[in-house]
Parts: sequence; structure tokens; C-alpha cells
Amino acid sequence: MKKQLLNVLVIAALLTGCTAQKADQQATSKKGYHPEVPQLKSDVMTPELLWSFGRIGGVEVSPNGKTVLYGVTHFNIEEDRSYRDLYTVPTAGGTPTQITDTKEKEFAAVWRPDGKKIGYLSAKSGSVQLWEMNPDGTNKIQVSDIKGGLAGFKYAPTLDKVVYVQEVKLDQTVNDKHADLPKANARIENDIMYRHWDHWSDFKYNHLFIGNYTEGKLSQGIDIMKGEKYDAPMNPFGGTEQVNWSPDGKTLAYSCKKKNGKEYALSTNSEIFLYHTETKKTENFTKGNMGYDWNPTFSPDGKYLAWESMEREGYEADQLRLFVADLKKGTRTNYSKQWEQNVGHLSWSKDSKSIWFISDHHATDEIYNITLADGEIRKITEGVHNYQTIAEAGNLLVAQKVSMSQPAEIYSVDPKTGKAKALTNTNKPMMDQLTFGKVEKRWVKTTDNKDMLVWVIYPPHFDPKKKYPALLYCQGGPQGTVSQFWSYRWNFQMMAANDYIIVAPNRRGLPGFGMEWLEQISKDYGGQNIKDYLSAIDAVSKEPYVDEDKLGAVGASYGGFSVFYLAGNHNKRFKAFISHCGIFNFEQMYTTTEEMWFVNWDYGGAYWDKKNKAAQRSYKFSPHRFVDKWDTPLMVIHGGKDFRIPYTQGMGAYNAAILKGLPARFLYFPEENHWVLKAQNGILWQREYFAWLDKWLK
Repeated sequence: MKKQLLNVLVIAALLTGCTAQKADQQATSKKGYHPEVPQLKSDVMTPELLWSFGRIGGVEVSPNGKTVLYGVTHFNIEEDRSYRDLYTVPTAGGTPTQITDTKEKEFAAVWRPDGKKIGYLSAKSGSVQLWEMNPDGTNKIQVSDIKGGLAGFKYAPTLDKVVYVQEVKLDQTVNDKHADLPKANARIENDIMYRHWDHWSDFKYNHLFIGNYTEGKLSQGIDIMKGEKYDAPMNPFGGTEQVNWSPDGKTLAYSCKKKNGKEYALSTNSEIFLYHTETKKTENFTKGNMGYDWNPTFSPDGKYLAWESMEREGYEADQLRLFVADLKKGTRTNYSKQWEQNVGHLSWSKDSKSIWFISDHHATDEIYNITLADGEIRKITEGVHNYQTIAEAGNLLVAQKVSMSQPAEIYSVDPKTGKAKALTNTNKPMMDQLTFGKVEKRWVKTTDNKDMLVWVIYPPHFDPKKKYPALLYCQGGPQGTVSQFWSYRWNFQMMAANDYIIVAPNRRGLPGFGMEWLEQISKDYGGQNIKDYLSAIDAVSKEPYVDEDKLGAVGASYGGFSVFYLAGNHNKRFKAFISHCGIFNFEQMYTTTEEMWFVNWDYGGAYWDKKNKAAQRSYKFSPHRFVDKWDTPLMVIHGGKDFRIPYTQGMGAYNAAILKGLPARFLYFPEENHWVLKAQNGILWQREYFAWLDKWLK
């Protein structure tokens, strides 16, 4: 979001900030939300400005490769809501064109296979339906009128069918079972997995429907999963990338984990299923593969099916391997046998001879290409950045890219040289007014004499003659990457703008450094990776410009656990802690989280299994066992709808700190989940975060 007229609360926060001027390139229509570009009085970022950036997503290349379709989301802080509009830009470069301008959020936009129309979802009619428009945004027509609305869709390449996602109610509520008690408000559960991520089961399941598409109209489809109590796409984050058509429109491939309750909670074994439209039969294409199998994509010539696959059941951070099946020969090839990196965002070349993909190597996400004939993997790009999407567009590639110093923009990439050219500059008017700190890559020796990559982010206008407080950033996951990501909460430039030096280590358990480095963390939560954290902060704090008496540690999720654990095991290094949605009590976590495969793999099993030595060792790392050693001010943040790490974990840590007589603060968001997604909550988060750190470190 760029800045519009703000309420009194936000204006007060911008006293160090800006007046506003209208950007020349912004539309003047009053239909949607048209934020103003701030004219800043300071070149240092604030929380309000962080939430003023336009957020690019949904990048789609036209069938002829000449035009890129994408969406931009802006947040209206005053209304505490977001607006999203669609744009196009030539792949050869040029001025972007805004093609929608409404109060509704147009989303899931794609090119129709013939390139003559753009299909998208909108709730303009009162429910979410499929709409189409010309590529220039004119002639918007509602294509579907399906009761209950749509949650996603994909055209068949033959343009005679559309697969769409719709929720189907298959379970009974209490009121269904007891019709004479319509006001009863209760749940009756007989199994686990009754809630997931941030919502309780609503007795409905995502199902795939195939409807006929003729003369620009979509008919009511047939449920190809009729009666099945499973979700496709899979919850909580699956989208239509998990569903794809064969070029001849006769086969639909989709990802699904056909398990329920306890069995679902214990397993990561999803499969790829093929639905044949002529026979109306479904086959399990990956039966026997025990880990995740997802994101199937057919080659343009229809001869091959590629997908991402994990080997081991119950291990959600296992290596993502590239599998390709020759559909005629019936053979399958694992192209990752001699490769230890993950693959993601698979995209076929137009000639079906190679596949583009993105992989994390040494804390940056780069574009790669693999040739099917010989399995040769070629690295296309190199730099301090993260590529997020990739697609072929004629002789170029089109990709979305971010870094710690820039939010997402769209680029064309030369596949021969890796050279990138910006196609969008959505945030340039504000970026040109800001000064960001230097991002430095360091290699630090660990206690076991390994080399660890550590990002160090310096304040804007850094003066080496001054002394600065420093923050140790503890990453979540635990296998989440500390690559060149741009976050709207854990934003390193935002932290540095408050005159902190940020130390962000790629400690044990992070991808991009080989499987041994990645897997060491499992069942060793309080072990080597904690030593890695301390090696990183100890190395940087030796610099003359770091104040060793003003060090803090911050983190979320596993990073939040790390903070709680360090609170009892830091040998007085730190003067302030902040833990967001962190694990405090392992025993309680084991029986209150939802995805049981995670705690089973990473802890080693249940706490009551006294014969399981690995598990018993893990539970000794539980931070609640070290509260007697807590001696440092602690801030705890948690969301009420966080079911991965329930908010009682944060409450327990905060209460313990208060009972110990320590300075402590509890920031609780009743409507947020594991993340903070609302604009005003996000700004509040930043204000309280820095108020706490400044109190103890400045």
C-alpha cells in the first residue's frame, strides 16, 4: 500500500514521515483504492511505509509470450483492508497498463489458452465466480453462475472444459445431528485433525469439479471426488499449482492426501492422481512413494509428467526431488539422485526438452535448467537475490525477484547469460526516497569447525566509529531458509532502519548447504544449531562498532523457541528477548499442535515413550525446563488463531517470566494466526517490537 489519507492514529505515527503527492502513473478513477506516493521528509523506513509498498503476485505469461499479466495489492491502513488490481506489461519492456480498477479483489487471473481473454475470479456478483475480459481490461463478462461459488479454476488447453475448486459439505454438525437444538453451540469430535493452521474444520472439503465450457459460459461441473472426505488442493496452503491438465484435455493431474483424522495428522504421504475424462476413472499415479508428491505438470507435447517428490513419510523438510515420468514408455526418472538441493516452481520449456526450476543454494534462490536427455543441470542466475517464479516467454524468461533490499518486482531474464532486466518498478517512487543499509555476506566458523554463512545487515548511514546495538535473528521452520527474502514483518531493512545491526545466521537445519547440514537439527533442538547462533553473534559482536552490552535475540516459530531456549542458556550475552509464536513447553506442544508428523519427526516421538532415547533427549531441550535460569527482559507475541503453535505456549512463557519477577510484555492478537496479516495489526506489531528493544538496548 502506498499512502492515502490516514486516520489520526496513523498520521501521528508519520510525524517523522511524509506529506503526500499524487504519482503521475497512478489512475485517477474513484472506483478502487488509489494510494498516494509519499513525499518523505526522512530517507529511513517506518512501519507505515513498509505497509505502503505495492505487493506483486500472480505472474502469468501470455500464450504468445509477449505479455505478462500480474496483480498488485495495496493496503488501506485507515480501512484496515487490502485492494488488488490487475496489470499487464510487455515482456520486451514498456509501461505497465492497469486493466482493472474496482473495490473487489480480482484474483487467480490467468490467460485463456487461446490468449484472447483473461479469466479471473471476482465476488462482484455476490459470490466468487469466473469472469473473463479482453486483454486490455474491456468487456468484463461473468462466465459462471455456480451455486456456492468457486475457490480456484483452470482452463483445459482444448478450451472445452474447466476444472474448478468448490467446497462440499460431507460431515454433520451438532445441529444436523440434533435438529431440535438449533441454538446449540458445540462440537463433538471422535478423531484428531479437527482444526488446521488457523481454522476449525467446517465439515466441508475442497473438491475438484469439471464443467463444460462453451461459448464463453461454464456449466455446473461433475464432482470427480464425489463422496471423498479429502481436500484437493490440499490444506492449508495448496492452490491450483497442484492441479494441471494434459495438453489434449483428456487427463487431469492433481495432488491429494487421501487420509483422515489421526492417519492424516501422522503422515505426509500425498499422492498425484490422474483423472481420465473419457473413462471417468481415477488412478493413483505415485502409489508407493511415501512422502509428499505434488505440483504435477505435463510437458507441452504431452509425453511427460514432472512433479516434486519427497522420499520419506512424516518428514516435511525432506529433499524436494525432481521426478519425470515418460507416459508412453511408463518409466520414471529421479533427476535429483546426484543433487542435494531442492527443486521448486517447475516450468517446462516450450520444446519439452528441458525444465526450468528454482533452487536455494548458499542462501539465495536461483534459476536453473535441467535437460532431460542427459540430466545436465545448468545454473542460470547468480546474485544476491531470491527468484520466486519462472516461466518461458519466447527467447526470454519472465521471473519475479526479491532481495533483503527490495520488494518483489518482475524481470525478464536472458537464459544464456542470466542477466535480468526490470519489467516493473511498482515501488520505485518510494524506493528512490529511501536509504537502505548494506547487506553483507560473512562466513563464520562454528564450534565444530564448519563454515556458516551469516548475513549482516547494517543501519542506513552506518558510521563505523559509532557503537550500535545488535540483534540476533533466529529463523523459524526450523528448516526455513535465511535467503534473500523480503518480509513485511521480519524485515531486516526495517530493523536496520532503527539503528540496529542485524545478525542472521544460516545455522544448522537450513536448506541450501547440503542434506547433512539440513538434517542435523532434527531431534537436536537445543544442540548444535543453538551453538551456531552463539557463534554468529559472538563473531559479529567482536567488531568495534558493535556494543557487546546491548545485544538482543528475536525470532518466530522455531525462532521463537530458540529465543525461549536462549533465555535460559545464553550466559548473560543478551539484554532483551522477543519471541513470536514460539514453542515453550514441548510436552504441551506435542498434544496440542495439529500436524503430528512434524513433532514426531523433529522430537523423535511422544514424551510418554520412555524407551525412546531420541525423544527423551529432545524433551530435555524444552525451554520451560530452564525458566529457573531466566534473567532477561522478555516480550512474547502470539496469535489467537495459531493452531500450529497454540497461543497457550506464549501465554505460559509470559506468565512464567512475570512469576519470576522479570520485566515482561505480552502482545496478543486474537484474530491473527501464526502470522500477522492485517495492516493495523502489522503496524502495531512493529511499534511494540521496537519500543521493547529500544527500552532495553538503547
